Amino acid sequence: MSMNRILVLMIALFIIEGAIMPWIIPASLGSRIIPHFVFVAVIFSALYSDRHRALMLGVSFGFLQDVIYFGHLLGPHSFVMGLIGYFTGVLLEKRRATLLMAVSVIGFACILYDSVIFFIYRVFRITGETYAWALLNHILPSLFLQLAFALACYVPARRLFEAHSKTSPDKDEQ
Repeated sequence: MSMNRILVLMIALFIIEGAIMPWIIPASLGSRIIPHFVFVAVIFSALYSDRHRALMLGVSFGFLQDVIYFGHLLGPHSFVMGLIGYFTGVLLEKRRATLLMAVSVIGFACILYDSVIFFIYRVFRITGETYAWALLNHILPSLFLQLAFALACYVPARRLFEAHSKTSPDKDEQ
């Protein structure tokens, strides 16, 4: 039942970041700030649940983003979101993540996510801008939105993902 809640939450975040946030973000910043609320939820899943769930959520919702929002290439958002979610889960598997640690991991992961996507687009010549321009005009302004969202949703997300990991025992521990 809790996995159903997680999926409903992720679908709601997907709709919010694509349909509601463009109306909320001021028009002057509309082309600069790109919300990645689903990615923040994937990182919360990696921190407080397990790495396999983060990989599954990252790949599936990243592919959904590739198909619906970013039609230039199929797969980069899916690949990067799943990979970062999985490695976040691997690196912090045995550690208890506090608020400060979770926010710093989410901030670093968001910078890494946007940077890798930029370099993939740069390799395939979808963008011609420099990394410094992208960092100042897209990555850092979007980072503040993701961190504010992570702070606002920290307690509910932690309870949701920790409750789900407690109700489903790991296969390795049996």
